[in-house]
Amino acid sequence: METSAWAEVSAAVAASPYPVRVLPADPVPAETCLARLEITTRSWLGAVVAYSGGLLVDHGWLRVLGCGSTGLPDVLAGADPASGELVVGHDVLGGQFVWARARPGTPPTVHYFAPDDLDWQDLEQGYADWLHAMLAGSLTRFYDTLRWPGWEAEVAALSPDQGLSTLPPPWTAEGKDLATVSRKAVPLPQLISFNHEMARQLGPAGQP
Repeated sequence: METSAWAEVSAAVAASPYPVRVLPADPVPAETCLARLEITTRSWLGAVVAYSGGLLVDHGWLRVLGCGSTGLPDVLAGADPASGELVVGHDVLGGQFVWARARPGTPPTVHYFAPDDLDWQDLEQGYADWLHAMLAGSLTRFYDTLRWPGWEAEVAALSPDQGLSTLPPPWTAEGKDLATVSRKAVPLPQLISFNHEMARQLGPAGQP
C-alpha cells in the first residue's frame, strides 16, 4: 500500500508559526493532476495536490497550488510540458515559485521570480525542502523587506485570486518602502502578467 506524505505535510502545517488554511480538495481534478504529472502521494508535491485545493500561508501572503479551489488555479495551470517547468506557488505581490531544472540532467529545484527586482533566483531547494522551510518560519526572513505595518489584515482581506498592486512598483527606488506606496487589490493573474511584461521591457533576466 502506498504511504502518503500528507501526514508529514499536515504535521508541518500544524507546527507552523503562521496561520495556514488548507483549501478542500476535489478528488476528480486531484486525480487528473496526479496522472498528468505522473507523481504519487509519496512525494510532498503529490500529497499537496491530492489532499488540498491549495495552501494559504501566513494570512494568504503565500498561495501554494494544489488541485485547485475557488479562486486558486490547480498546479497544472502554469505547467510547461516542453521544459518541465511547474508553477507551484504565488505570493500576494505577484511573485512566482516555479519548480524547474536549472540545467539539463540536474534535479528540479524551486526558483523564485521576485516582484522587487524582476529577476529569477534559484533557491536550490527541492519542493519538499522549500515548502517545509516556508511553513517552518523562513517566510518571514524571505519577505522581510517587502512588508509593512498592518499588512496582515490587508492581505487576509483578499480572496485567493487577488494580489496587491503597488504604486510606485516595488522594483523602483521610490517603491521599495511598501509602507509609503499606494496599494490596490487587483486580479492576481493580471499582476503576475504585468510583472513579467515589465521584466521583458526593462531587461529580462531570462527564464529559470
